[in-house]
Amino acid sequence: MVGSLRARYGGAAMDDASLNKSQKLVRILQMLQRRGGITAFELMGRFELDSRTLRRYLEDLQEMGVPVEEDGYHATRTVTLDRSYARAGVQLTLAEAISLHFGRTLFTFLDGTTFATDLDDAIERLAPAIGRFPAEAGQHLDRKFMAVPEHRKDYARDGELLDEVVSALLFSNPADAEYRPLRGVPKIYRLEPYTLAVYRQGLYLFARDVAEGRTKTFAVERFVRFSRLRREHFEYPKDWRPLDVIRDAFGIFGGAPEGVVARFTADAAPYVRERHWHPSARLEPLEDGGVRLRMQVANAPELREWLLGFGASVVVEEPAALADWVRDQHLAAAARYPRGGD
Repeated sequence: MVGSLRARYGGAAMDDASLNKSQKLVRILQMLQRRGGITAFELMGRFELDSRTLRRYLEDLQEMGVPVEEDGYHATRTVTLDRSYARAGVQLTLAEAISLHFGRTLFTFLDGTTFATDLDDAIERLAPAIGRFPAEAGQHLDRKFMAVPEHRKDYARDGELLDEVVSALLFSNPADAEYRPLRGVPKIYRLEPYTLAVYRQGLYLFARDVAEGRTKTFAVERFVRFSRLRREHFEYPKDWRPLDVIRDAFGIFGGAPEGVVARFTADAAPYVRERHWHPSARLEPLEDGGVRLRMQVANAPELREWLLGFGASVVVEEPAALADWVRDQHLAAAARYPRGGD
């Protein structure tokens, strides 16, 4: 039996077979930590052990507190370790466990994708590392801590596309992509993906448009096609800083910054004061209880939609073009509503 195993495993078996018992135990322990474990047949072949000797080795490990597990029968059985063993030296506090659970709820918009599955698997694997605490403290965490669902984008049908995007990012592969903007016709791109960003329950890709030689922002769900070029690679730029893309943005889409000044009424002022809207934002209190907000920010759709949301509680003072746009939008909306009795 041992002779046939030696013939099958060749040089590798001879190397492992020449070790002394202590060295063999260390090597066996390493192999047991493989994903899915290892068969008894392979262990006997690598270390030139008969079934009885292998049994004694495994019992020695168990006596040392190593949680050896076996599944199956005889030489074909799989030998592995309890999943918690590799993390025996790691202990999570109750606060850390809650943070993991709470963090998972922030990514419900990814349900149905491999992202969500992998995150759930990671949390499950870390569960044995959570330190002991009173039983009641760990109960009902899904109701004690939650993230209120926002209007989310649906990526459940984009699993394969997301895999292509993530793989292109990890392996620095360029990609041929077809992108359909919110308004307009689809366009073909050769892209070099730099960063995948999360914003308002959506995924956005920062990628270099090779043809134009500049970095753009793409909403992932608008890709009609995304095919990474597995045999091609680009040099990931050492000076790339994702935050530089959104430095002047009021959200995810950047652009040339300009001075924006908006005056808010007293009823809206508390809401405006309690949030940090942009790194350049400065507030000035007004005599009527209102507040004036000044920013150097890109005049992008996110900013315009935010200003419209305040209705009559805000007046845009600068720039004039933005003030005209907001006024025209309100007038057009008012025209759609008939007066009472008309």
